[in-house]
Amino acid sequence: MSDPFLIDSPTCISFSGGRTSAYMLWRVLQSNQGLPAEARVIFCNTGKEDEATLRFVQRCSVEWDVPITWLEFRADSQGYTAVTFGTASRNGEPFEQLINKKQYLPNTFARFCTSELKINIIKKHMKSLGFDDFVTFVGIRADEPRRVAKMRNNADEKETPLATIGVGNADVLGFWKRQPFDLETVTVDGNSLLSNCDLCFMKKPSHLLSLIKDKPQRAVWWAEMESKINARFNQAIPSYNSMTKFAEQQVDMFDSNEEGLACFCGD
Repeated sequence: MSDPFLIDSPTCISFSGGRTSAYMLWRVLQSNQGLPAEARVIFCNTGKEDEATLRFVQRCSVEWDVPITWLEFRADSQGYTAVTFGTASRNGEPFEQLINKKQYLPNTFARFCTSELKINIIKKHMKSLGFDDFVTFVGIRADEPRRVAKMRNNADEKETPLATIGVGNADVLGFWKRQPFDLETVTVDGNSLLSNCDLCFMKKPSHLLSLIKDKPQRAVWWAEMESKINARFNQAIPSYNSMTKFAEQQVDMFDSNEEGLACFCGD
C-alpha cells in the first residue's frame, strides 16, 4: 500500500484541534519530512472551542515547527478573516455572526455551522492562494465507520488517511502518551468531551449534561442563542437553559449509552 500521508498536489490539512487530527498532521510531517510547499494546515475557530483546544493547536505549531493558519468566519464580503492564537475569538463571536446573518439556528436537520464556519472559509482561503482544486485531509479514524462512510460519499475531494491504514482511537491515545504535551481537556474513555464546539448539539446528551455540571458557564452562550432566535439547536433534547437547571439539581436525565450524531467537524 502506498503511503496515504504523502502529498504531491495542493492539499489542505484540516486541523480541528483534537488529538486525532493532530496525530494525522504529525504523520503528514513524518512522511513528507516536513510540510510540503503545496500544503496548508488550517484551523477554523468558531469562538466556541475550549481554551485548552486553542492552546493545543498553538503548541502543535510550536513543538513541530509547522505553520498553522487560523481562520474565523466573518459576515462581510470576504466571509472570513485570519487570526492568531492571541487574537482568536473566545466568546462565540464568529458563530454568533453566522446566526445573526441566517436568523435561525443550525440544528440536526440543517447543520450549516460546519459548512459555513469551516468548509466554506477553507475553500475561500485556498482559492485566495491560487488553489482552485485541492485535496482535504480530514482526521477521521477507522473505528468511526459512520463518519468515514459519510465523508467518502461527500462530493468534495476529501481523504481520510488514518482510516485508510486502520488507525483507531487506541493508536491515537498511545501516540499522545509518548509525547511531551497533550490536549488538556475533559476526557472520558479516551475521548475529549470538549473537542470542537464545547457544547455542540451533535454530542451525546449525557456528555452535554456532564459538561454543564462541570462548568455551568459553558451553557450561557448556547442558551442565549436559543433565546435570541426563539428556537432550539436540537429538538430531541431539552433547551440549554433547561439542561442548566437540571445540572444545578444534579439530575441524570439521559442514557449514558446513547450515541452522539455523526458530523464532519473532525476530532
